[in-house]
Parts: sequence; structure tokens; C-alpha cells
Amino acid sequence: MRILHLSTRLIIGGSQENTVLSCIGAADEGHTVALAYGPIYGPEGSLLPRVIADPRIERFEIPNLVRHIAPLRDRRCIQELRELIRKWKPDVVHTHSSKAGILGRKAAWSEKVPVIVHTIHGLAFHPYQPWWKNFLYIRAERWAAQRCHAIVSVADAMTVQAQAQGIGRSEQYVTIRSAMETEHFLAPPTRRQELRARFGWDDSVIVLGTVARLAELKGHDDMIDAFAELLGKSQSNAPKVALLWVGDGWWRERLIARLKALRISDRVAMTGLVEPNEIPAWISAMDVIVHPSYREGLPRAVVQGMLEQKPVIAYDVDGAREVCQHERTGLLVKAGDSVGLRTAAKWMIDHPNERRAMGERGREVVRVDFDWRTMNKHLLKLYGRIGGTR
Repeated sequence: MRILHLSTRLIIGGSQENTVLSCIGAADEGHTVALAYGPIYGPEGSLLPRVIADPRIERFEIPNLVRHIAPLRDRRCIQELRELIRKWKPDVVHTHSSKAGILGRKAAWSEKVPVIVHTIHGLAFHPYQPWWKNFLYIRAERWAAQRCHAIVSVADAMTVQAQAQGIGRSEQYVTIRSAMETEHFLAPPTRRQELRARFGWDDSVIVLGTVARLAELKGHDDMIDAFAELLGKSQSNAPKVALLWVGDGWWRERLIARLKALRISDRVAMTGLVEPNEIPAWISAMDVIVHPSYREGLPRAVVQGMLEQKPVIAYDVDGAREVCQHERTGLLVKAGDSVGLRTAAKWMIDHPNERRAMGERGREVVRVDFDWRTMNKHLLKLYGRIGGTR
């Protein structure tokens, strides 16, 4: 098969890692693969070097494929995609992310591509943006769903939320977990002490860590609100607590200013931009992984933490409960509940044996279903099934 994947921006992120691994997996099985994407910019980094390193993946940058709504550029983008499809002649077009999914499905449908698949990594409509924007995205997603053969959800929650808005038909949906290179997380940690020593942390320090872009709705402000008291404690008998933020983004300077104003900046370590292959080592340096994100398809960082045998504290949104089993592999907290977030952290700090047991159970929950080879087996089977019925 000739398989063309399409993603809006090839930044460092869960959706993009999933897309690149889908390309690699298909190439490993002997298929011809291409990846098209919009211009890459900003502090989130780029996965392009990973793609360039694999000569089996053809690359196409689409100049007018941008994340924001831009009617003139969107129209040009559809033409660019149609030209690419006519030239490259794919058997399968697989789109990722909302913008690429809407424009890509339109282009592929117009060119009568035999198999058109879209993956929902996270929905573009949500309660934290203006109603008119949600209205536009829902209408666009309904329209685009009529122009593809299958919709892959990374979590059952995505299917439920999309169908509640009248997007697509039930028979179009299939859940395939957004997977990762689990072998990197299953290997024994070797750099925990080294990375902790960079910040002066010995084994007595409880490190609450998160892996996320420093961006809106990722919950860094909530961590400051919830944990400022824990970080500021100076009593000799109080456990030492520190935060470790892995990632970078547009909100970095604003968050730093908040930490300085509260005089806790010395208890919060920021790694800045980290390459995906370094994530396992940084998670190994943590004692608890905290993921207070307000919206996720399936929280990739939660899965990564569980693979590293770390207990999880996460907001109970979207697909979080499909991986984090409350009081068994971690603790789920209502979104925006800073008191609940602080209570969960205190419990983890006060119960070291229980939190370690949670981490051990967590690995067993996710180690098979979230392996990238499992994901690719299901994707290729889906392509073949659609192609065989047409």
C-alpha cells in the first residue's frame, strides 16, 4: 500500500509522535509511506529530524497548512493537498489533528482516495473556548466525518464526545490506543540519581513531576496553586518537596514570574525542551507524575509515567480514567480542584509504600496495549479491511 499521513504541525507532542511511529511501523511492514505537514515553528520543538533520519519516509511541507482558522490559506491548502494526492497517488490517506483532518479529508475525498482514515487525538471543541468557535469546529467535524471511511479514537471518551455532537456514524469508529516505544520505558533506569543531583535532590526529596508543554490548559498554574504551601514548608520534620516540569512553551516566562512572586522558584526545576528519547530518564527522576491537564484525548504522559512505574495524579477528564485506575494505579481529581490536587499529593507523600505499589501495578496495565507495534498492527488491519470492502 501507498500510505500518506497528514499532520498539522510536526512539533514535539503526543499526536505527532503517534503519527511518526505510524509511518515507521508501516514502512517496517514494507509499505510505501509519506508524511505531509504544515510549517513548524515555536518553542515546542520539531520531530522533523526523526523523520529525516528514516529515508523510507517521503516528506512534504504544505505551506498553507496552519493551525488557526484562516479561510484564504485553508482554501489554498486544500488545493495543495489535492495536487500532492494526484502526484503521489496514495491508496490510504490518514489524517491527524483537527485542522489537517478537516482539510485533508476534503482533499482526499475529492480525489477519490480508496481509504480515508482520521484519528481523533483530542477534540478541537471544548468548554474552555468561545461558543462560536466550538460551533464552527463541530459543524466542520460533522462535515468532514462524511468524507472518510473510518474514525480512529485514541480513547473511548473521544468517541462518546464526538458522537454526542452528531459527528460521524457509530460504525465508522474504532478505538486504537495512541502508542509509544514502550521498550525505552521498560528498561531499568540508569540516570535517576544523575538527573536529580543536577538540582541538589537526594533520595529524601519527593519530586512531583509533569511532562507537558508550558501552555494554556495544561495545568501548571493549578500545580502552583495546589503545591505552593507544600513547596514553601520550612519545618525540619516536613518532607522536602520539589516540582519538575519537563517541556517548554509560550507560557514559560509568565509561569516563572508567578513562581518568583510566590518565592518558590528555587523549588521548581524546568528542563526546557526535551527530545522524546530523553523523556524516560526524566520520568525516572520523579517520584509521582502529575498531569492536571484540562483536555486530553488520551493522556500520553500518564501512560509514560505508568510505564516507568510511577503512581499518577491526573484530572479526571477525557481518556484519563481509561488508563489511570483510581486508587489502584493512581488518583483522579476533578478538573480545576486545587484542594483535591493538594490532598492527592499529600497522600502520595505520606504513603511511600502504597505509591510504589501503585506504580508497579500501573506498568502491567499499559505495557502491551500502548506498544507502538500493537498500534500499527491494528492500523494496517483497519486499512486492509476498508480497502477490501470497497
